[in-house]
Amino acid sequence: MLGRTERESPTQAAAAARQAGWSGVAPASPAAGLPGEPSELLDLGSTTDTLATVAGIGDLAAVVHLGHPEQPSPGLEEAILAGDPSLIVTGAVAVPPQWVWVAPAGASGGQVVIDEAGLRDCREVLRGMGVGPRLVPTRTSVEERARLAGPTGSLVVERERVPAGWAELPGSARLGERGPVWYGLLEPRDRWPAFDAPAQVWLAVGPSDDHRGSLQGTLAVLSDAGVDLQHLRSHPSTLGPHVFFTSFRCPRVEILDSLVAELDARGVAHRTLAVLPGDRPEPGPDLLAPRWPGV
Repeated sequence: MLGRTERESPTQAAAAARQAGWSGVAPASPAAGLPGEPSELLDLGSTTDTLATVAGIGDLAAVVHLGHPEQPSPGLEEAILAGDPSLIVTGAVAVPPQWVWVAPAGASGGQVVIDEAGLRDCREVLRGMGVGPRLVPTRTSVEERARLAGPTGSLVVERERVPAGWAELPGSARLGERGPVWYGLLEPRDRWPAFDAPAQVWLAVGPSDDHRGSLQGTLAVLSDAGVDLQHLRSHPSTLGPHVFFTSFRCPRVEILDSLVAELDARGVAHRTLAVLPGDRPEPGPDLLAPRWPGV
């Protein structure tokens, strides 16, 4: 069985599961009486509830929004680390965004109704077009969204859920310009997947003691292992030391095994949050154009 969080796009999450071949997704089957309402993935509630349910029920996994394999969503990193130690992301797939901006014939002006997943994926484009959205919970039916928009308003919604008689507005095509949306498969496992070709690994570490330079020894372990570190972020911890989140390319599973054994030997707390086998994810994360003094 497969589920998702209550805030996730059911359409995009199901498309990711089908594309990746993750089990538990049946062909699209609209709910009775609600055209365009997908019912393929279980709604598991909040992120915390979703993780707890996946950890506690056998044969259940969740499709989760990753951010990007090389630059994980901070909220997902933190949620997994705060969740059951068995939880790990074991697959990743990118799907084209399915958002469109639509309105009834002749509509102009009015409010733009959008849910949480749509705002996450389309915020920057909408801001660039000067659109001020009205946010609704993802669970809100398309029928209710259309009622809230009224005869002069509009919706940002997945293409397959567009109400009958509604048409795309100028600028709708721009919602797909930011590239694909990345999803992962979250499941409970006793051991991370084996891999003999490079895989993307998310590793959280807590230095053995919290003092200036305490991260240096941990980074030395990563450097000595020869991994390609691409992401490093710190976050305060209730246990005292900061938590550090990393993401890197690891050549093969034996190197990951050796790396965590060395962390154990140094007394460094750690958890492997994701092992994503496969080619280097393309496209990569959004690029930043820095402006350095004197350059």
